[in-house]
Amino acid sequence: MMGYYLIAGLIFIVSIYVSNRLKSKFKHYSKVHLQNGMSGREIAEKMLHDNGIYDVKVISTPGMLTDHYNPANKTVNLSEAVYTQRNAAAAAVAAHECGHAIQHATAYGWLQMRSQLVPIVSVASRFSQWVIFGGLMLMATTALGSTVLLIGIILYAMGTLFSFITLPVEYDASKRALVWLEQENMLNPQEHDAAEDSLKWAARTYVVAAVGSLATLLYFLSIYMGGRD
Repeated sequence: MMGYYLIAGLIFIVSIYVSNRLKSKFKHYSKVHLQNGMSGREIAEKMLHDNGIYDVKVISTPGMLTDHYNPANKTVNLSEAVYTQRNAAAAAVAAHECGHAIQHATAYGWLQMRSQLVPIVSVASRFSQWVIFGGLMLMATTALGSTVLLIGIILYAMGTLFSFITLPVEYDASKRALVWLEQENMLNPQEHDAAEDSLKWAARTYVVAAVGSLATLLYFLSIYMGGRD
């Protein structure tokens, strides 16, 4: 179990570092005010309309970095700061979330695949750790432990798969956002660089989560293979 705690600790440290850098970047770029004077809400609505999307609402949601697109009710949910503020960070986030709305409208393959996995992953992630640890304890006393551990690993693998499928979804949404911001001359060069850097750090949080999940999965898998010898 010591190996698990070492991996979990390292992942936690890297995750905290990336998260703090992301918050620092957004705080810094929130001071880069847009020359066009548009708020996050106005940018989101324009990007949606420019892409022929009129059935998606842009609404405000409480919290910080709580921005997301909800395909169930077709809403772009922007955190209060992003919704009202007129800076490079707000523009980046608003355009990124609209990127997801465009993915939904155009039936982007990776997004469809991720959406199909949501119900499965929600159940798997809830029970995988308990099943894995149950299997590890049972391995010391009965051969059934290996089977229980394997079931837990399969459940955990579903979450790992979901993490990696999320990567192209997030990177594609950022690419769509930056291309639109540039093509429509929404930002000047300084503002565009700030928006791009903001989205890069946001994407790295997903990379850390995916790599961390894979490392943990491989660790548990190595225990299972070792227990069969």
